[in-house]
Amino acid sequence: MLKHDTVLLQEAVQALNVQESGTYVDGTYGRGGHSALILESLGAGGRLIVIDKDPVAIEHARQRYAADARVFVWHGSFRDFPQALLAAGITDKIQGILLDLGVSSPQLDDAERGFSFMREGKLDMRMDITSGESAAQWLNRADEAQIADVLWRYGEERFSRQIAKEILRTRVNTPLETTTQLADLIASVVRKREPGKNPATRSFQAIRIKVNQELDDVEACLQQALESLASAGRLVVISFHSLEDRIVKHFLRDASSVPNLPKGLPVMPTFIQPPMKLICKAVRASEEEVEGNVRARSAIMRIGERSA
Repeated sequence: MLKHDTVLLQEAVQALNVQESGTYVDGTYGRGGHSALILESLGAGGRLIVIDKDPVAIEHARQRYAADARVFVWHGSFRDFPQALLAAGITDKIQGILLDLGVSSPQLDDAERGFSFMREGKLDMRMDITSGESAAQWLNRADEAQIADVLWRYGEERFSRQIAKEILRTRVNTPLETTTQLADLIASVVRKREPGKNPATRSFQAIRIKVNQELDDVEACLQQALESLASAGRLVVISFHSLEDRIVKHFLRDASSVPNLPKGLPVMPTFIQPPMKLICKAVRASEEEVEGNVRARSAIMRIGERSA
């Protein structure tokens, strides 16, 4: 099995404030680092709902926890965690939700998954390889404006239009099929290089987000978390790029703020309690963790707690 270092492991589980008899959702199981630590604090009456889009991760969870009655494993997107709760027979409010967003190390390190521009592999990029459209399928059918828009919106790629134009020119005779094929195409277009960054970095991120509907999933999940958490229940989210973190930051800011009321209403804002409160400032990986796992460098964790 490929090595996988769980980012902010201790910090994230500590932030959940796990109660022995509580019910928790690990919406991004990966290889189970967070789940294993959560279970150490759960008693016999506690429950852990494990979710992942990746069927490989789900198989790992099923094999690992086949004999643990506290664990319910569900294949799907974390945005649909209320369905997983119902499937597990849970109808009460829950005590915590943990999301560790982005791609896991095993997905990046498996060339055949198509997430890495550093390794030759199929241009897939789907977290759930059993459904949906692969990166290659989308790139070989989308029009120039659609591709340019995705590269700019999700990757903030300055050369989005030029890359899109070159993709359409190339695919007429040679459909895009591999990661290195796409990476080489991008490198031929991007004239100004960012120091220490591969020219394909932004485009690969953007295409991956598009293929997996990552930002849509985050937004949908956050809204449902607000409705599903019990009083004092915690929402813990680890993000790895600014687009995800911005969504989480704004959601928690809005959910923990008293609404602006029109002047003259017979209701004082001090009497209105926002649905959530922030727990500490954003947390980043320590220098020691980053030294041992470079992928922790961009991680940022935000924590919210459901008000009474």
